[in-house]
Amino acid sequence: MGVYFSYYITGIIMIPVFLFALACQASVKSNYKKYSQVFSQRNITGAQAAQMLLMANGVRDVRITPISGTLTDHFNPKTNEICLSQGVFGSTSIAAIGIACHEAGHACQYAQGYSPLTFRNAIISVTNLGTYLGVPLALIGMFLNSDPLIYIGLILYSTIVVFQLITLPVEFNASKRALETIQSQSMLTADEYVGAKKVLTAAALTYVAALASALGTLLRLLLLVSGRRRR
Repeated sequence: MGVYFSYYITGIIMIPVFLFALACQASVKSNYKKYSQVFSQRNITGAQAAQMLLMANGVRDVRITPISGTLTDHFNPKTNEICLSQGVFGSTSIAAIGIACHEAGHACQYAQGYSPLTFRNAIISVTNLGTYLGVPLALIGMFLNSDPLIYIGLILYSTIVVFQLITLPVEFNASKRALETIQSQSMLTADEYVGAKKVLTAAALTYVAALASALGTLLRLLLLVSGRRRR
C-alpha cells in the first residue's frame, strides 16, 4: 500500500514541475524570437556589447568567439572565452545584447573570484557522478534491499540539488551585472532595456525550473524509500 501511495504522490508532485519547466522553455523561446528581431538604435553587436561590459569592469584578457547553434552561448573558464552563438555574436538585436552581456557577466564573476561561482565549479565533478549514478544506485538499492546503495544514491543525487541551488545566485548575479552595465553604458534605450530584461528574466526562470525538477526528483526518491519501508 505504501509503495503505490508513494508512486501516486510523486506523480502529483512532478506534473506541476514538468508543466512549469515547459512554460519556462516556451517563455525563453518566445522572448528570444521576439527580441532577436528588434534591433538596437545604437547598432551595437552582441560581441561589442560583451567587450564593453568587460572593459567597464576592468577585465581585459577574455576572448570573445563565435560558435554554431542557437542559444548555445556560454562562458568557458578553462579557455577564458565568451562563446557567442551565430544569432548573438554579430547581431545588433536587443536579445543579442542582453545575452552577450549576461555571458560577459559570468566572465567578470570568474575574473573577480565570485564565491558562488567558485563553489559551483568546485563541485561539478561530484555533480556529474550524481547525474549518472544517483537515481540508478538508489533504485538498485531498493530492488536489492540494500540500504548502503540507497544512501549513496541519495547523497549523490543531493549534490545535483546543491548545484542547482547555487546556480541561482550565479545566474541572477550575471544578469544583474548585464542589466546594470547596459544602463550605465547606454547600450540600449529605455524601451529596448525592457526587452533585454524580459529575455534575461525568462532565461533565469529556466534555472528555477531546473532546481524545482531536482528537488521533485529527490523527494520522489525519498517517498519511494519511505513507502518501501512501510510495506
